[in-house]
Amino acid sequence: MEKNIKVLFASSECSPFVKVGGLADVVGSLPVELNKQGVDARVIIPLYKKIKVKYSDKLQFLGWKMVHMGWRSLYAGLFSLEVNGVVFYFIDNEYYFNFDQIYVDYVFDIERYCFYQRAVLDFMGDFMNFEPNVLHCNDWQTGMMPMLLDCHFKKNGYHTNVQTVYTIHNLKYQGVHSIDVVREMLDLPDDYLREDFCIKDRAINFMKAGIVFSNSVTTVSPTYAYEIMTDYYGEGLNYTLQKYAYKVSGIINGMNDLEYDPSKDDKIPMKYSIKNYKEGKAVCKKSLQEQLHLDVNPGAPLCAMISRLVDQKGLDLLLYVLEEMLYDGMQVVILGTGDPYYERALVDIANRNPGKMCACIDFDSGLAHTIYAASDIFLMPSIFEPCGLSQLCSMAYGSVPVVRETGGLKDTVTPYNEYTGEGNGFSFANINAHEFLFVTKYAADIYRHHPDVWNKLIEAGMKGDYSWKKSAGEYAGLYSLITGIPRVEAKPEPAPAKEAKKEAPAKAEKKAEKKPAAKKAPAKKETEKKAPAKKPAAKKAAPAKKPAEAKAPVKAEETKPEAKEKKD
Repeated sequence: MEKNIKVLFASSECSPFVKVGGLADVVGSLPVELNKQGVDARVIIPLYKKIKVKYSDKLQFLGWKMVHMGWRSLYAGLFSLEVNGVVFYFIDNEYYFNFDQIYVDYVFDIERYCFYQRAVLDFMGDFMNFEPNVLHCNDWQTGMMPMLLDCHFKKNGYHTNVQTVYTIHNLKYQGVHSIDVVREMLDLPDDYLREDFCIKDRAINFMKAGIVFSNSVTTVSPTYAYEIMTDYYGEGLNYTLQKYAYKVSGIINGMNDLEYDPSKDDKIPMKYSIKNYKEGKAVCKKSLQEQLHLDVNPGAPLCAMISRLVDQKGLDLLLYVLEEMLYDGMQVVILGTGDPYYERALVDIANRNPGKMCACIDFDSGLAHTIYAASDIFLMPSIFEPCGLSQLCSMAYGSVPVVRETGGLKDTVTPYNEYTGEGNGFSFANINAHEFLFVTKYAADIYRHHPDVWNKLIEAGMKGDYSWKKSAGEYAGLYSLITGIPRVEAKPEPAPAKEAKKEAPAKAEKKAEKKPAAKKAPAKKETEKKAPAKKPAAKKAAPAKKPAEAKAPVKAEETKPEAKEKKD
């Protein structure tokens, strides 16, 4: 397929190479789907130690440069590798990236990603043999790139047609450091060191620079795009975001449906689909109860939480009511690592309640998949959640989510309505532990006493489309909007092939019916012809409506920073 929009994703992490959080899942999955939709999407990340060790025999060396960092000139190598139909580039420098962990120390990380951002822009174009139409930056580690592109390149006649998209995955982490240090490392001209450009609270703020200088700002859910413009969720950048609201939009994240599919998942005790989920989930539940030494009780609502153990995820709410949930007859399984305080508190409660609770202070991908498959209720009482992946995975596996109405949780989980029967989960509005408890008790009560309702909730969740197709289409539309390049439509090709396949059996049926026509009564012949003809027609119509409902992306306009800005 012809690809006429070229996009380069810049990120600090990317699955399957390195992963710390949801950013890696997005950058690892979105370009794959964009390539299927006619966009030439590529990714560039640092060449961390674990990537170099694991893929050393597959990496292709493209060349090297000396990158200026103030008074220094530092080596930067460029490597490439193609995975899942996507070209990945890697920036090599052992002083900055030869560590076992991805993030080392905050102050040193500022320096590491200053080097990375300068190297990406130096390699882009002729050297890389790829000049993107769109540079798609992600989170604070790439926040200065739209500004560097403007002050070091476009003003000198380079990369003049490159537009920028800046995606905020989590506004809490902004990349803040002293003006003198960052100015020296990035060679920033004095006329760019302004309050309305990149300075906030007498320091340089990478995320603020990304918001101001990019052509479009996106967040990972529509609700989070609105929330970050308020005082409570804005983390001090709400006034900047309000000023540039015309170019801010929210596009919900998708899920890697190849990895999270219970009908194909080799990591769970029994594969299942929507046709046999009762049997499959029962087998997985029993297996998990035995594995974690919980009481083997199919009637006990098994509640699960897979999360980083930090305050953002609502751990304080959970700890406040956890023993009351156990007293009510629920079983609870927690998987994750994080703040030592939460780790110890969860282990203490689990030790006091053997057979009812297990706290797995670890991250085991195989166990995570089994927990999704085995659990009845999935808990996400987040204080804030830009998008969230776990609630999508839980619904795909038939685990009904209980979430707080914030960010992507509000956008993806429709609360159960007992009057209409609609919904795919349960939700509560306020940051209140007992509100969380009451909603969870309500869910457990429906699980115990209203199996018909519960099964409808499971089926609603499992029928949902959580793939990247729709979201990738919105991003492709956004790229087309800011570049003015018409988008290549990817879907028309398979449609005629499907019709041709459907027409072939229809002709075969007609031929088969013509032969026995003399032996059968005319009345029967007519009914036999009409009955099969109507059924395929009904089946054709149902899926045909879904793609047509895809919404056009929110408009984002090219902008240049204005001279004055309201102080944050």
